[in-house]
Parts: sequence; C-alpha cells; structure tokens
Amino acid sequence: MNRFFLRAALAAASFAGATVAFAASYTPEQIAAESKKANDFFERIFNERVDRSPEFQTQLGIHKDYGKWDDDSEARETEDFALQVQHLAELKRGINYDALNHQTQLSYRLWVRQSERAIEGYKWRYHNYPVNQMFGRHTGLVAFLINMHRVDSVKDAQAYIDRLNGLKVKFDQLVDQLEIRRAKGIVPPKFVFPLVLESSRGIITGAPFDATGKPSALLEDFQKKVAKIPDADPATRDRLVAEAQRALLVSVKPAYEALIAELESLAKVATDEDGVWKFPEGGDYYNFALRRTTTTTLTAEQIHEIGLQEVARIHAEMDQIRQKVGFKGDLPAFFKHLREDPKFYFPNTPAGKAAYLEGAIKIIDSMRARLDELFLTKPRAAIIVKAVEPFRERESGGAFYQQPAMDGTRPGTYYVNLYEMGAVPKYEMEALAFHEGIPGHHMQIAIAQELQGIPKFRKFGFGYTAYVEGWGLYCERIPKEMGFYADPYSDFGRLSMELWRAARLVVDTGLHAKHWTRQQVIDWLHTNTPNSDRDILTETNRYIVMAGQATAYKIGMLKILELRALATKELGPKFDLRQFHDVVLKDGAVPLDVLEENVRAWIAATQKG
Repeated sequence: MNRFFLRAALAAASFAGATVAFAASYTPEQIAAESKKANDFFERIFNERVDRSPEFQTQLGIHKDYGKWDDDSEARETEDFALQVQHLAELKRGINYDALNHQTQLSYRLWVRQSERAIEGYKWRYHNYPVNQMFGRHTGLVAFLINMHRVDSVKDAQAYIDRLNGLKVKFDQLVDQLEIRRAKGIVPPKFVFPLVLESSRGIITGAPFDATGKPSALLEDFQKKVAKIPDADPATRDRLVAEAQRALLVSVKPAYEALIAELESLAKVATDEDGVWKFPEGGDYYNFALRRTTTTTLTAEQIHEIGLQEVARIHAEMDQIRQKVGFKGDLPAFFKHLREDPKFYFPNTPAGKAAYLEGAIKIIDSMRARLDELFLTKPRAAIIVKAVEPFRERESGGAFYQQPAMDGTRPGTYYVNLYEMGAVPKYEMEALAFHEGIPGHHMQIAIAQELQGIPKFRKFGFGYTAYVEGWGLYCERIPKEMGFYADPYSDFGRLSMELWRAARLVVDTGLHAKHWTRQQVIDWLHTNTPNSDRDILTETNRYIVMAGQATAYKIGMLKILELRALATKELGPKFDLRQFHDVVLKDGAVPLDVLEENVRAWIAATQKG
C-alpha cells in the first residue's frame, strides 16, 4: 500500500511541477482570460446537467421543473453518454490547459477525470441492481418526495401531485431496465426479493389503497405538507388532497403493482450466487468498481490483505480495553457479552428510540461547541438528526447523511436507523454521530457546497467515495484526541466501527473476487466483530448489492492519516491541525492522489514561510 501511495505522490508532484512551468510562459492577462473561458465552460455544462435533471434541481433547492421526474429511458441514457463524449472533446479542443491558473487547472483535471470515468463506466451501466434493499427506486422515489419535495405553496402541492401522476411512466422505465438486465443474466440474489417486495407492498398499504384507516406514507406526507400551506383555504386544501388520492390510485398503485409483478417473476429465476463474478465479465467489472471507488490502482488481493492486517491491529487495541474494564474472558467472549447484555442498548420502544435521538443530538451539540479547535472554515448550513422513516427502515443501512439544499431551505440530515435497537448499541453512539454529523460528513459536504471561487461541479460532486467516506471514518478518530470517548466502552465502540470498516475490505473482496458465499461472510463477521446478528445480516446484504463501495472507507482514512503524519513530521512546530483540515476540505471532494498533491504543496509552502 505504501509503495502505491509513494508512486502516486511522485506522479502528482511531477504534475504539479509541470503546471508551474507551463503557467510561467503566459502573461497574467492570458492566464486570467483562459481561466475564465474554462470556468464559463464548467458553469455552462453544470447548468445544462441541472436543466436535464428535475430530480437534481429539487436536491439543489431549485423549483424549475418541480412536477417532473428524470427521464430514465434507454434513449435518454444513450443521449447523455453522447453528450459526455462531446463535452470532453470540446474541453480538450477549446481550452489551453497550460494557460490556466492553478485552481482552474485542478478543475480541468477533475472534470476530465470524472468524464473519462463516466465514459469508461458506460460499458458497465447494466452491472447493478436498480431495485435492491439498500437504495432501490421503489423506496428512493418515495423518500425523495417525502424528504426533498417541499410544499410551501399551492403550486408546490400541485407539482407533488404531478409527480405522483408521473410515477407510472417512471416505473415503466424501471421495469424496462430490469428486463434488459434479466436478458444479460444480471438478476439480484434470492434474498433481495422478499425484502424489496415487502417494501413495495408496504408503500401501497393504507389509505387510499385500502380500508385499514391509516394513511399510506405518501398520503400522510402530502396531507401534513398541504395543511401547512400559509395561503391555502380549507376548500383548496381539500381539493389538493382529493387530487393526490386520485393520483395515488390511478398512477402510483398500478405502478407498484406492475413492479411487484416484475419482481415476483425475477424471483423465480434468481439464484444464491452473491458476487459480481457471476456477471458477464464480472471480474473486469469488479476491478473497475474498485478503481472507481478507491481512486487507486490497488488490486482486490492487496485490499483483502490490508483488511486482514487492520483487523489484527484493531483486535489488539480492543483487547487492551477488554482488560481495562476487567472482563475475564477472551476477546470473542467479550464480543458476545457486548452483543447480549441489555445494558448496552436502549429498549426497542418509542421511548427508547426517542432517548437515542436525544443522546445523538447532545453528542453533536457537544462537538459543535468545540469546532474552533479543529477548523478554520465552518459551514453555515445547519444539521438535524432524524430516524429513518418506517416505510424504508427495515431494509436501510444503519446510518447515513443527506446533504443540505443549496439555498439553505433544507438542513443537512443525519439519519439513524432505529428499526431494531439491538443494532445501534449505546457504545457506538459517539462514533456514529461524529462520522455522519460533525466533524464528519456534514462538515465536509456542507463546506464543499459553500466554497467560493470553484465550479459548481466540484461543490456538488460527491463521487469520490474514498475521500468522502475516508473523511467520515477519520472524523471518528479525531474526537479521541480531544478527550471524547471518556467511557472505555465508548472508545471500544469507536474501535468497533473502525474494525467494521477494516472487515469490509476483507468481505467485499471475499464476496466479489474470491467467490465467498453470503453465509461465509456472515460467519466471518460474527467471529471477528462484536456487531449484532441483524447488523451483520443487513450489512452483508449491502456488500452484495453494492460491489466495491464498502472498500472506500478504510482506504480513504488510511490515506488521510498518512498525509497527516507526513505533515506533522515535515512541519514540526509549524504544523497546525486546523490548517491541515482546511487543506483537506478547501477543494471539495477529490481523488486520493490529488489530495496528496494538495497536502504536499501546502507542506512545501509552509516550510518556505
């Protein structure tokens, strides 16, 4: 691993040196003019992308095509690909890279890299599962309406109804995509189908779909939002609700019924083969997935070995805590004790869930009060804590973050899954809140969105998973240096979460490169981690349907720690942790080799005073 990072550093340093030489041969006026030309290009292409995606518009807080959905048809995908190729050629043909200033050269390189990755990935566009238990469209579209579609006026409410009416076409396109994959032999494993079928049926349960007396998730959301429209009279509100009910029955219900029929049909041909090695050219696809996710050239075998080494190291640190708290058994027995002793969990009741949320808010508030110790730059956007909604909590992951709206109308949100309280132990509360909230994802993503002087595609481009999740995992560790994790069990929870990310390197590569079975992964995780049986099952299912994604966390964290250690050694008393964090965050999400280039440049500049 270190040899790889060294090679990347040398390449980056060489590129940076060339950049200085190139720019020196142009006048300041020429550099300013060419940089403006490039940034105008980036702005135009970003705006064109926004114009072509009503869903992205809503995520950004733009109400332009508020009643529409993205076009998911094959024709549109082919058109988007052609535009990607066309735009890349236009940039290379029309912009003189050598005459750009440093920041615009970085934008150029990132834009080219993203485009080339997207073009390479077009070959693999069917190597995924559009409906799965983690992020499938069957629940994602409902979550989008509930969490993204604000209703501040009658016009907004009508746009919500228009989107309900548009779900039939949207799901027709989804079924078409599933059929294309069926023909290619790309069908989810058997275990996926009971989960996604239950969720799909649940969305069309309740009023107006049946006579249970309880509103469905969509109707309940719409009624609550319409009730808060300030300038709507009762008759208008009643009319809007009636129109929404008709849309639910005429469009939403048949859309889900057609999807359910498709899923039931696919379930009959599904197998128990779990890894993507089963796909056409599955091995090549997984290698691409690892390169895309980690932004490195590490092989599956190298990643597997890094995981095993990290698991062994963390086990040793955990054993020290086991001894510190006076537990007499060995580490596996300690794991069993932590899984089974009820004192480590809130009760699986409404009161227990409320207590967890209250505790998570207090943790975030305590860290917020000390952010000046870690950061020079802080985001304006607020952050809130929410439980994952009931309609998707059974199949969702343990926790995740949703970015704030560009215009500030929606805060950043730390979601925690409280479906089964035995999967969210008290001793992991601190680490989880630090990862998803502050100083983790909220700081990184909200700061990126608020950066000045860089193109929007960098502010809102979260495609470098190793950087984003590496930062989140790194931020689980920082608070220990500040005196958090005072309870040894909480510190064990920090190690437990780090262990989980190290274990992911082992099991993700095990599944998709070494042909491990789902049961092998479950057994290995049960032996090597303290996580609950439900947690292990849910996460194993996640790794199966999201090949490669889970490798990003530890690879990214290791890189950030390596760069921090380098800066500390090279700068000595000149090292300032706040400045280091500014360097890591000030350019938005970047590949790991670019991050190293930035840190090395900062070290050199600081050494020169």
